[in-house]
Amino acid sequence: MIFRSSISFCQVPLLTLCLLLGSQYPTQAAAPPCLPVGLRCEYLPNPLGIDASRPRLSWYLQDTRPGARQRAYQIRVGTDSLAVGRGQGTSWQSTQTKTDQSLVTYQGKALEPFTRYFWSVTVWDKDNKPATSAVASFETGLMDAKNWQGTWISDGNDVALKPAPYFRKVFTAAKKIKSARAYVAVAGLYELYLNGQKIGNHRLDPTYTRFDRRTLYLTHDVTAQLQAGQNAIGVLLGNGWYNHQSTAVWYFDKAPWRARPTFCLDLRITYEDGSVETIGSNRSWKTALSPVIFNSIYTAEHYDARLEQPGWNTPDFDDTKWKNTTHRSAPSQQIVSQTLHPIRNVEAIPAQSVKKLNDTTYVFDLGRNIAGISQISVQGPAGTTLRLKHGERLYDNGRVDLSNIDVHYRPTDDADPFQTDIFILAGKGEERFMPRFNYKGFQYVEVTSSQPLSLTQESLKGYFMHSDVPPVGRVRSSNPTLDKIWWATNNAYLSNLFGYPTDCPQREKNGWTGDAHIAIETGLYNFDGITVYEKWMADHRDEQQPNGVLPAIIPTSGWGYHWANGPDWTSTIALIPWNIYLFYGDTQILRDNYDNIKRYVDYIHQQSPGGLTAWGLGDWVPVKSKSPVELTSSAYYFVDARILAQAAKLLDKPADHQKYTALAEQIKSAINAKYLDTSTGLYGSGLQTELSVPLHWGLVPDEHQAAVAQNLARRVAADGYHLDVGLLGTKALLNALSENGHAETAYQLAAQETFPSWGWWIVNGATTLYENWPIDAKSDISMNHIMFGEIGAWFYKALGGIKPDPEQPGFKNILLEPHFVKGLNHFEASYLSPRGEVLSAWQRTELGITYRVVVPPNATATLTLPAAEGSTMYLNEKLVKPSPTSPKNAKPVHRLTAGTYRFELPGL
Repeated sequence: MIFRSSISFCQVPLLTLCLLLGSQYPTQAAAPPCLPVGLRCEYLPNPLGIDASRPRLSWYLQDTRPGARQRAYQIRVGTDSLAVGRGQGTSWQSTQTKTDQSLVTYQGKALEPFTRYFWSVTVWDKDNKPATSAVASFETGLMDAKNWQGTWISDGNDVALKPAPYFRKVFTAAKKIKSARAYVAVAGLYELYLNGQKIGNHRLDPTYTRFDRRTLYLTHDVTAQLQAGQNAIGVLLGNGWYNHQSTAVWYFDKAPWRARPTFCLDLRITYEDGSVETIGSNRSWKTALSPVIFNSIYTAEHYDARLEQPGWNTPDFDDTKWKNTTHRSAPSQQIVSQTLHPIRNVEAIPAQSVKKLNDTTYVFDLGRNIAGISQISVQGPAGTTLRLKHGERLYDNGRVDLSNIDVHYRPTDDADPFQTDIFILAGKGEERFMPRFNYKGFQYVEVTSSQPLSLTQESLKGYFMHSDVPPVGRVRSSNPTLDKIWWATNNAYLSNLFGYPTDCPQREKNGWTGDAHIAIETGLYNFDGITVYEKWMADHRDEQQPNGVLPAIIPTSGWGYHWANGPDWTSTIALIPWNIYLFYGDTQILRDNYDNIKRYVDYIHQQSPGGLTAWGLGDWVPVKSKSPVELTSSAYYFVDARILAQAAKLLDKPADHQKYTALAEQIKSAINAKYLDTSTGLYGSGLQTELSVPLHWGLVPDEHQAAVAQNLARRVAADGYHLDVGLLGTKALLNALSENGHAETAYQLAAQETFPSWGWWIVNGATTLYENWPIDAKSDISMNHIMFGEIGAWFYKALGGIKPDPEQPGFKNILLEPHFVKGLNHFEASYLSPRGEVLSAWQRTELGITYRVVVPPNATATLTLPAAEGSTMYLNEKLVKPSPTSPKNAKPVHRLTAGTYRFELPGL
């Protein structure tokens, strides 16, 4: 196995992050004052195998000078890297375009399949001087289904057969090889080998889709693995979600697409003489069963090392006992490129301790909860059977306890134990096992053996596995609990990102829509996740019914259309595209999903023409008080209609803009007419969720906002500055307080360390977020859930004050309004936006507050600071005089261009 180097996102400086993201930094001595860096195609560095006919190209500026900006750009694209480097673009050479835009859609000649293109960008800086980037590249894939030459093949066995199949093909490369690409489309999961070498360091490819509607293929550069003469291709197929053999309440074993895994492969070889040869999958390939005797994405993997066939993927292997493959129909008619950050084993985690319970039982502790797999190294006699049970907690006797995470599993027998790998030794010295087609959620691994074995702490390690989205955000403060909440939130977020956002990595692994939209801002502030979300919105389009209805989990085999899929959950169809637009300034995702949002909103309107809907789950897993479902679901219905109206305006659909603006106002009026008591400023009975949801989502009339916010602050104080909300309330509560004059109250909630609170989990040892507020809850107590993860975004929005500007999205203009809350002496938030690094950092001193700001090149900021009557303010050590026209006690507002700023605010 090949793994990416271990990188902990919480330890990486932002400048280092830029390097990790592929920015081309010259040496310091040679650096020009302005340089375009971070070149991306379809938001990926130098991608292989894209299908986009008009790919998006993006960059940002490296320029530390005050007022740094781009006056113009020119892009060059061609198939000759040297020519592009010399300033010649044969495929596209744009004009010198006078704009600060740094996200551009390709406008050149039609792109050819199987072709590598090189590109660079020249920008003209604030002084109108040109600077040219390093040369980047992108490579097209098949681009059209007619370009496949291979056929879909399988081993012809039934879905009930448990062992995973091997496939192999020997061929001869008779000429000198220039380059080679392997294109692999799979229903199921796969590992690809050439001449005995595993190709790539991805895991669980391809990512999960609705297989009978859209199938993904990947592109691999295999030039280095090919050799002159005889070569062998090897493929190992796993079940994944395609052939779900485990039985659980979600009925994936009854999925309409279910079949034995299948694949189609084209190995396209370009020779030095310019000729091309394609080795495609067909019936001449050979197949046999592998030592992977069982694999389930939901439960675990079983491996019998005695069944290994050494050299099965090399040219000299004797495959005379293998059988020929069978042809299969394509699983879907839509075979498209997987263009997203892949799943990898991102971080190796050594066991922190091991306890020997007896001669055949050991329990390993990783010291933290993760999603991923374990790897064990062991010696023992042939036939010795190891069972590796993975769990999040222990019984009092020290053994692994699965009772909190196996509640939805419905096994038909004991042959498929939950989260328990089975490894049968071959008895050939030290042996190593790590599952290929599975992942789990765990901190502890209980290893039991059929006979005594000697294991040490070094015998087992874990691998934190997730979609390898680059980190872009960092938070640090003077409160250790706050920092640990941020870290745990990111751990929970990543543990639930596997090509689609999930709820938990152990008992479900489902793409719950509500969990995902609650955590969307947390994800985007901390990680560059657009590729995963664009893929997931395509899953939404695959699953949406013609009438507009969406299921509660996406993808799905059919479960979720009948329960949990009201607007409080499935508003993902609007909320995800809108937030991607705000953070990236890219309208493409709104264009792609506009009709789907419209169908969804229209369906709710048909069912609830009066503006109120009780369709939904409501404030899921509350502490003690449950707010009315009609209030929260109608609020999300309003949000959907408002987003649709805003998208219609952006996409030049004036009639729709007018129609859905009116609909949003109708919903708002209906909610306020029923739930707002204008004489008291209370919604409903005045619960935390009842008050915070209308405030956060913009439902409260202007003249009542202060009263409602004051009531919310009083409610929180009456609750002892503790949470009394569920899923929907956690999204709204902190924001509603900090955005309406009660940031101090919000901070007291966020920093609380007694039950119920995020800090309560932390002081009790949590390294991820939980599913329920009580640690000893009898149900709904997965210990690695992202559903309460909005606090991770709130750190940036409230304490750092960093927000995108809807009028100038993509952080072209940054809205800055930090809250210098009492009880916190230092806070720092940095975010690598599409235009570069944003920094908002403050330090409390004896004299007041020192506040540092970095506005990236090519961006501006609107900074709002707290009013301080009678005090003076300094900017870069110069006195700032208040405007004579400013109202008394008004918050100072500063318009900032790119640069670094230091404010001193005495007396706060």
